[in-house]
Order: sequence, then structure tokens, then C-alpha cells
Amino acid sequence: EGERGAERLVRLKFASGQVQHFEGDTGAERKVRTAFADGAVAHFEGERGAERMVRTVFANGNVKYYKGEQGAERLVRME
Repeated sequence: EGERGAERLVRLKFASGQVQHFEGDTGAERKVRTAFADGAVAHFEGERGAERMVRTVFANGNVKYYKGEQGAERLVRME
């Protein structure tokens, strides 16, 4: 998305059905959520390259919340 030469990444689609969504300016795009083929959606916070998962919402309505740095996220609460 964006003008020629200033395009930015907004979405990546994979053959598996997974779709990753990004926000941010050109060169600073960060992943904000990943939608999975089974209906689950993982939400992320943090700057590019340090995005950490903060919650996952499942198709059945269950929600899992996480804390911790990227790669070391730990489950802290389930609803």
C-alpha cells in the first residue's frame, strides 16, 4: 500500500490460510495480528522486530492473555 517508492507492508497471506496484518510507516511496519484458518486471531504489540503476543482470541470465544518479551511470552490469564 502507498505511493510508488513509498509502499508499505499491510498484509501477508499464506497458502495455509494464515493472514498477518501490519501497521506502521514504510520500513517500520510491525505485525499487529495474525488470523489463522481455524478462526483464531493472535494480537501483537511492540516495535518492528520486537513484536510480542499479548492475547489470542479463539473462534469459540475463549481468550488467552500473555505477558513477556518476544519469544518468552507466558500465559497469564484465560477467559
